[in-house]
Amino acid sequence: MSRIAKYPVVVPQGVDAVIAANEITVKGPLGTLSQTLTGDVNVTLENNELSFTVANDSRQAKAMSGTLRSLVNNMVTGVSKGFERKLNLVGVGFRAQVQGNALKLQLGYSHDILHEVPEGIKIECPTPTEIVVKGSNKQVVGQVAAEIRAYRRPEPYKGKGVRYADEYVAIKETKKK
Repeated sequence: MSRIAKYPVVVPQGVDAVIAANEITVKGPLGTLSQTLTGDVNVTLENNELSFTVANDSRQAKAMSGTLRSLVNNMVTGVSKGFERKLNLVGVGFRAQVQGNALKLQLGYSHDILHEVPEGIKIECPTPTEIVVKGSNKQVVGQVAAEIRAYRRPEPYKGKGVRYADEYVAIKETKKK
């Protein structure tokens, strides 16, 4: 069995977990998330703790037990606290602002970029060079942040572009004569 799956997921106060035949649904103050279950892993709810055990002794079942435990733990954290990802714009004239259900980016191109915000995600711009992506689904928050970063990745000579707040960009030395 996976070492990660040995630890139960604690369901905090105000969060409800419902286990159906092939799906687990977690409902909390920030929304509702669900995950399909495979027949390889047994999930039980006792004393506000979700336990994960393997149904058979296959390699697939052992791997899925840890994967499913991590996914359910992220669901419980998402509906109770939420996830956020911060991005910084580095470059002269690089700006971002929220316009309704879209994010308007000025990244040095001849045109502005409008990025549609998916449902369940909230984007804030505390300053024109900062973007904060918030949501209850960790995968969707990371995907939206990666899509925004892909419009202008940090280049290695001056470091200009869209980067994560905790990202380090190694600056290369320019060519010498």
